[in-house]
Amino acid sequence: MTPRSDAELVRCVRDGSLEAYGELVQRYQSAVFNTCYRVLGRRLEAEDLAQETFIRGYRRLETFDAGRPFGPWIRRIAVNLCLNHLRRPGLQDAPLDQIQERWLRSSRGDPVAILVRAEEAERVWQAIQELPPHYRAVIELRHFQDLSYAEIGEVLGIPLNHVRTHLHRARKALAQRLRDDG
Repeated sequence: MTPRSDAELVRCVRDGSLEAYGELVQRYQSAVFNTCYRVLGRRLEAEDLAQETFIRGYRRLETFDAGRPFGPWIRRIAVNLCLNHLRRPGLQDAPLDQIQERWLRSSRGDPVAILVRAEEAERVWQAIQELPPHYRAVIELRHFQDLSYAEIGEVLGIPLNHVRTHLHRARKALAQRLRDDG
């Protein structure tokens, strides 16, 4: 059986199928959670906002243009929720609550290499968390979700030249932070 396209699933949801929305959630839950997690840096808040993303997406599905891809639309909701959340007064930036497993995969089996890799990953994650939220978002979308510049622009609702500028400045700031800490 061929998987249904996003457009087909959206049509089914608009016709009243909650199961179809469940398929969309399943299809995009990792991308949405990862976006929230990397922008916020806190697992519990990322889980809450990822869930809120899908709730808002469901409620606003009538505004979705079915001729466009669903992924950038739902990620845009996630990024906007996260950025709004970070603007709340009194919210403190906190370190990431765990090191991403993919950073450690290349060092399996060698305890010293794993420790070095873990420390290196922690340094990078800390530096990413020190970036302004809009820079964290472009780093996440480009380097962790492998989106194209055009897709990033669509997700963030900014022109292509702003994506390039934000990404350039984010990389430059990240490199500077890593040099300063190193």
